[in-house]
Amino acid sequence: MATETPEQAPAVDGVQSLSISEPPQSSSSNPTIQMSLEEKYQMLRSLAEECIQEDELRNLLAHKPEPIAYDGFEPSGRMHIAQGVMKTINVNKMTSAGCRVKIWIADWFAMLNNKMGGDLKKIETVGRYMIEIWRASGMNLDNGKVEFLWSSKEINARPEEYWFRVLDIARKYTVTRITRCCPAMGRTTEEDLTAAQIFYPCMQCADIFFLQADICQMGMDQRKVNVLAREYCDEIKMKNKPIILSHHMLPGLQQGQEKMSKSDVSSSVFMEDEEAEVNLKIKKAYCPPNVVEGNPCMEYVKYLILPWFNEFIVERSEKNGGNKTFKSFEELAAEYESGDLHPADLKSALSKALNKILEPVRAHFKNDETAKQLLQSVKKLQAFERWDGYRLSAPSKVEKEKPWFQVTRYSRMFMGSIACQITVDFDKYWIVRLAGKSTVRFRIVDVNGDIVAEAKQKVSSSGVVLGSDVLTLEVVPHMEHALIMAIIAVYGLLCRKM
Repeated sequence: MATETPEQAPAVDGVQSLSISEPPQSSSSNPTIQMSLEEKYQMLRSLAEECIQEDELRNLLAHKPEPIAYDGFEPSGRMHIAQGVMKTINVNKMTSAGCRVKIWIADWFAMLNNKMGGDLKKIETVGRYMIEIWRASGMNLDNGKVEFLWSSKEINARPEEYWFRVLDIARKYTVTRITRCCPAMGRTTEEDLTAAQIFYPCMQCADIFFLQADICQMGMDQRKVNVLAREYCDEIKMKNKPIILSHHMLPGLQQGQEKMSKSDVSSSVFMEDEEAEVNLKIKKAYCPPNVVEGNPCMEYVKYLILPWFNEFIVERSEKNGGNKTFKSFEELAAEYESGDLHPADLKSALSKALNKILEPVRAHFKNDETAKQLLQSVKKLQAFERWDGYRLSAPSKVEKEKPWFQVTRYSRMFMGSIACQITVDFDKYWIVRLAGKSTVRFRIVDVNGDIVAEAKQKVSSSGVVLGSDVLTLEVVPHMEHALIMAIIAVYGLLCRKM
C-alpha cells in the first residue's frame, strides 16, 4: 500500500483526530525494544487466528520499517472485554512490532447502521467514552504510534479522494457480492437492509485504501470486507494488497453464544463493570466440566488472561490440589480435561484476573470527572423512551384524561431481549424478542413470566413456514384482544415494521 502520511485536516464540527500520549502502565503494554524480523513476524502472527497471506506479511516487515495497521469500530454502546481488553492486547503487540496503528472511529458508519438511533451527537459521545476506556486500560499510546481518526472529519477533509474510491468499488461489484459482506456490520442478508446498509461495505472497503493501510487487523467477522479489498486490488492492478490479520471472536458467557454482544447483557462482561458484577457473571457463565472446546471461560483465559499476565494463577485449598500457576494454555487445558481443575476453581481464578485488569478502568471512571460524565451519558443514551396509548371512546374522540396503557422502550444494549415494558393501570407486561433470524417474532409476558400473547411466523397445514410478514397471534383467553392488538401496533411502529 502507499506510504504517504495524510495531512492533518482542520477539525469538522468539533470532532478531533486524536494521537494520545502518556498512557497508564499496564501488564499488557510493552516498552519499545529492538526486534528481529522473525520476532516481529511472530508477534503479529500471534494476535491473529488467520493471516492472509503469511509470505506477504514477512515481505512487508522486511521492506517497510513502520507498516500502517488499521482497525476500526462503530461507537454503539458500552464496551465489553472482547473489544476493550483484546484490542488493547492487539494494539500493544502491533506497536511493539514497529507498526503505526490507525484506529478508525466509524461515526458515519454507526449512523448508516442506525446505531444510537442514527444520532451523530450521541455517536460522538460513545466514541469519546470508548477512547477513555482504552486510555485507562493500558493501551500503549505513547510515541504517536496510535492515532484515533474520526471518519466524518477525515472524509470531509478529503472528500474527492474518498468518494471516488467508494464509487469505483461500487461500480465494480454486484449487489449480490456486496451483500455477502453485510454480516461484517452485524446484519444478515435475510433481514431488510436499507440502501445505506448496502452502501456500507463499499465505504468500509474504501477505508483501507483511504487510510493507506498495509495491514487490516480486525475480527474474523470483518473478514469478508477485507477480502473484498484484496479482490479490488486485482481489479485495479494494485500489486501490494492489504494483509489481513483476523483475530478470534470471543464467545458470549452463555452456551451457544458465538460472540460476546453488547446488545445482550447476559453475554458480556463490560469494561467498567463492578467487581461484584464480574464475579456474578463469571459464576453464572457456561463452563462444562472436563470440556475445553466451546467453553467460554477457557477461551477468556486463553485470549485475555494469558496474553495479559503471561500466566494464570489458580488459588485453592491444599485439599483441592493447592495453588497452581499455569504458564501455557496447553498445560491448563490438559489439567481441566483430566478433571484435576474444577470449574468452580477456574471461574474463581478467572474472575480475580479479570477484575485485576478492569480495576484501573473502574478507578478512572470514578475519579476522572470527564470520564465519569461520559459513562453516565452513555448509560442514559436511548436507554428508555416512553409512549402513551389512549382509547378511542367515540368516532374522532380520544379520551386523554388518563392513558389506557404506556409503552416504555428499552435499548437493546442495556436490556438485551426485553424490548418494551407495558403498563396498564397497576399491571405490567413485557415484550420479549425471540431468538432467530426473523425480527418480528416476540411474546408478551406478565410479571410472573407467563406468556399472555405470542406472535410468530405462520406455518401452513403442509408444514411450510410462510414469509416474515405472515404472522399468527396466540392470546390467552383472559387478555383483552383490543389491548393486545394496540400494543402490537405500537411495537410494530417502534420496530419500523408497520
